[in-house]
Amino acid sequence: MTSSFPNLNFNRRRRGPLPIVIAILVVASVALVSLSGFYADWLWFRSVDFTEVWSTILLTKATVFVVAGFATSLIITLNVYLAFRKRPLYVPLTVEADNLERYRSQIEPIRRLVLVGLSLVLFYFGGSSASQLWDTWLLFKNSTSFGVVDPQFGLDISFFAFKLPMYQALVAWAISTLVFAIIGSAVVHYLYGGIRPQVAQERTTVAARVQLSVLIGLVVLLKAGAYWLDRYALALKDNKLITGLTYTDVNALLPAKAILAGIAAICSLLFFANIIRRSWLLPAAGTALLVISSVLIAGIYPAAIQQFQVKPSESSKEAPFIQRNIDATRDAFGLSAVEVKDFQATLNASAGQLSKDSATISNIRLMDPNVLSATFRQLQQIKPYYTFGATLDVDRYKVDGVSYDTIVAVRELNIDGNPSRNWINDHLVYTHGFGFVAAYGNVRDADGKPSFVVGDLPPTKGLGEFEPRIYFGENVPDYSIIGGTTTGEPVEFDYPDDASANGQKNVTYSGKGGVPVGSLFNKLVFALKYQEQRILLSNLINKDSKILFERNPRERVAKVAPWLTLDGDPYPALVDGRVLWIIDGYTTSAGYPYSRKTTLSGATTDALTVNSTSITAQGDQTVNYIRNSVKATVDAYDGTVSLYQWDENDPVLKTWSKAFPNSIKSKSEMSDQLMEHIRYPEDMFRIQRDILSAYHVKSAAAFYGGQDFWRVPRDPSTFGANAGNQPPYYMTMQLPGSDKAAFSLTTPFVPRGGRENLAAFAVVNSQAGPDYGKITVLQLPRSTNVAGPSQVASNFEAKPEVANSLSLLRQGGSDVVLGNLLTLPVGGGLLYVQPVYVRATANAAAYPLLQKVLVSFGDQIGYSDTLKGALDQVFAGNSGTSESGASTGSGKPTTGTNDLANALASAKQALADGQAALAKGDFTAYGKAQDRLKSAIAAAISAQSKK
Repeated sequence: MTSSFPNLNFNRRRRGPLPIVIAILVVASVALVSLSGFYADWLWFRSVDFTEVWSTILLTKATVFVVAGFATSLIITLNVYLAFRKRPLYVPLTVEADNLERYRSQIEPIRRLVLVGLSLVLFYFGGSSASQLWDTWLLFKNSTSFGVVDPQFGLDISFFAFKLPMYQALVAWAISTLVFAIIGSAVVHYLYGGIRPQVAQERTTVAARVQLSVLIGLVVLLKAGAYWLDRYALALKDNKLITGLTYTDVNALLPAKAILAGIAAICSLLFFANIIRRSWLLPAAGTALLVISSVLIAGIYPAAIQQFQVKPSESSKEAPFIQRNIDATRDAFGLSAVEVKDFQATLNASAGQLSKDSATISNIRLMDPNVLSATFRQLQQIKPYYTFGATLDVDRYKVDGVSYDTIVAVRELNIDGNPSRNWINDHLVYTHGFGFVAAYGNVRDADGKPSFVVGDLPPTKGLGEFEPRIYFGENVPDYSIIGGTTTGEPVEFDYPDDASANGQKNVTYSGKGGVPVGSLFNKLVFALKYQEQRILLSNLINKDSKILFERNPRERVAKVAPWLTLDGDPYPALVDGRVLWIIDGYTTSAGYPYSRKTTLSGATTDALTVNSTSITAQGDQTVNYIRNSVKATVDAYDGTVSLYQWDENDPVLKTWSKAFPNSIKSKSEMSDQLMEHIRYPEDMFRIQRDILSAYHVKSAAAFYGGQDFWRVPRDPSTFGANAGNQPPYYMTMQLPGSDKAAFSLTTPFVPRGGRENLAAFAVVNSQAGPDYGKITVLQLPRSTNVAGPSQVASNFEAKPEVANSLSLLRQGGSDVVLGNLLTLPVGGGLLYVQPVYVRATANAAAYPLLQKVLVSFGDQIGYSDTLKGALDQVFAGNSGTSESGASTGSGKPTTGTNDLANALASAKQALADGQAALAKGDFTAYGKAQDRLKSAIAAAISAQSKK
């Protein structure tokens, strides 16, 4: 046995350094990778000039981590240490004590190491869990008054929104920490004989009894504080009927919580008294009293009040509390100023009925942004390494001083479409998209294609000069390295150009965006970050190079403002010669007393968010307060992020502004052109309409009855498993009784239940100005049976002429795509308009073309090649609109010069397609091109005669 020791020591000496070296290398590698990501993060924040946000969040997390981790570790470890120090010197011999002695003997050699390890583990886990509350601490620290007082407790709303969560978190932390201290101390006392359950008397030593009594007393005292805070939390509690305090809560549960707080405080004194007494009888009795009181006072008594007092006359008992809930909910969701108007919708259609609605009719948007992505790709993609989003956006632009609704998109880079994939091409050559594309919302050519205001490569100048390069967008590579070359020749592909010798234009990025990557250290940092050695080795990267990463506009804003909830659909706009992504930011809270709680995911889900890959769905965050407080922009060329204060009265934004004082710009700094492209956000309106479906009811009695509740109808243009609520639609329209048209966001409502007739129509002004955000609801009489969207869609398909035509269009290798079903309050009633697109199914490159228009008013249905034709069918042969189908007014007319230009352009394209088909020997395609040529010539002759 002795002879083996030298060999063992020899082996240890020989193998000792290797594990240590390996461990050091592993730790160093992990640290280096972690620090590289940390440093890269700081470089990114510096590049967007938001280092104060980075440092504030980092310092707050670090401070909370250290303080909470140290306090947790100190309290638990100190109690474990005290339990050991106060262990009895003599333990009577018993079978159980003998067994424990074996454990003690095993622990004793590593006792200090265990204590140090325990303290470090507690420090880490305590700090890590607490650091997640950095935002709760900042809200508490920078709390701003709402100026609204809670009706039950007389406290400002800020107490519930900013302070109560912190108080509850502190109490929860303190209780959990003391419980762990009790467990740790009890284990040590038991292990070293301070607790002896096997003996008949003196089962605990004095030291064990004192320590455990103090700790348990503190827990019970904290529980008293928790009961007291629970009183305020009742104002935020969800009930079956409402959110907030109910009759039972106020008259039974609220006093019960106060009584329990008092009982818990007394019980804590009994535990403290046990320091002197030598009996656990009184503390045990006090604990039993607390448990029994909790069951009786906070459980059985409120249930009895609910059953025997409230239920027999619930509507009257709960009326004051329902009214609180109505008022608070409408205020918290920005619905206090909603104007509800009775709308006596007529069902009769007569000649000339739309003559006074030219501002709305002329702007009817036949181009559906949710359908036209494939059309944009085929007509404007140009090359396979470009793409457009699956869902396009609606905006408005002035052409020759007249404002038009437009369908807009940017031509983004599609790396997957590049036939020459390699690291250099993916990250150094193909670095950006190119161009902004906009099409009129109410114009098509003779073939059904959109009419583009801006398009092609290089871009046309229908909206003036602008920087077309898209380095920051929704579809960009993870990272691109730009700005530096070794030869002086541009490396980055810019756009295809037939006039150039190599068929393309190249460029070197000259913007201010990006992080310098020319130094050896920065190369190493990003080589580690992306696990790519070529960043270190490539000779195309020099001292002037920069790296672009985290380029998605929504993600960039989320990073510099993590306290914002962002709209799921950023949209591009031409502003002051730049392409800017505009993102709406919301401040939210779940701490507005009496306001109904809703989940963002549920409230914002509809057919569009379910079926589109371009729109980011909201998470499962629960809120009962929301404001569209920030308008954010991201420059598509240099990535500049700007946050503008939009709601200047929002106390939540004011609180965050105190926490991050230099991150938000004032509203006055927004340029005039940026203001022209501000629109009311879709997710905000989705949430508001979800709340409004019940909370348009202002009286408690009507709310309790629930007979007037609404719901959003199902989208009739989607079917099957993916069918969802009809999404809201942007359009320029003039409400009945208004003196001018406005860019608006709209939604219909139908009664809650099985009926599908229209109950109301809501419009929110989406145009920057004094009326921005004003919600107007046209409420139909309950006795009027105006068809809702689903019924109208069913009526369309039921009309024989429509059914037969659609059936024919669906044959012969074609498919029908139904566009957005728009609802318009015109002619004293409700007009429905739905574009019908046709798409070839046999050709993978086919795209939807607008071929027909469906119209419904009352019981009349129109179906024609043009909007004008469909409207005239409904309104006795003369709707009162202009010959073109777009009345004179703010909308783009399609007669005269514009019709002639469109027809000639279609003829030119048809002629070119025919010649190309003839050259390939494709006589079927040639025949179709000739038919299109004939139609275009006829359209040109008709347009010429109208000039």
